[in-house]
Amino acid sequence: MNLAAARAKLNAVPDPEIPAVSLVELGIVRELREIASGLEVVLTPTYSGCPATELIADDVRAALAEFGDVTVTMQRAPAWSTDWITPEGRAKLQQYGIVPPQCSSEQAIHIVPRLRCPRCDSGRTEQLSRFGSTACKSTWRCIECLEPFEYFKPI
Repeated sequence: MNLAAARAKLNAVPDPEIPAVSLVELGIVRELREIASGLEVVLTPTYSGCPATELIADDVRAALAEFGDVTVTMQRAPAWSTDWITPEGRAKLQQYGIVPPQCSSEQAIHIVPRLRCPRCDSGRTEQLSRFGSTACKSTWRCIECLEPFEYFKPI
């Protein structure tokens, strides 16, 4: 079996909530390995109550179906961390209009973010809500262009 080809397929599977980034770039894919019946993919959802978990597993199975049976294993420990987002994923989040985490999860309790607007690059921004469209994001607004945007909180 060609694991490199399977990895390439996985790299193309978009996150259902943020289609600008792949599951690999978001750090959800923990491991891909060959097993006797086909492939096993180990995933860690962004949080334990993620409503897209089943959809993500189905998308992974569909993307890798040509490689035989695909077993998806959910590994919830250690918990997913924004530290696992790849540099490419961070750049794509920014381009999509979601400011990526500005620090590591370990630094998060000590740092108040100073965010730049992903649209006009102004540093004059304000937090509107600690929670955005999902629990892992907060809602901000640019004071210059008045556009709202989300910030992917360090977890």
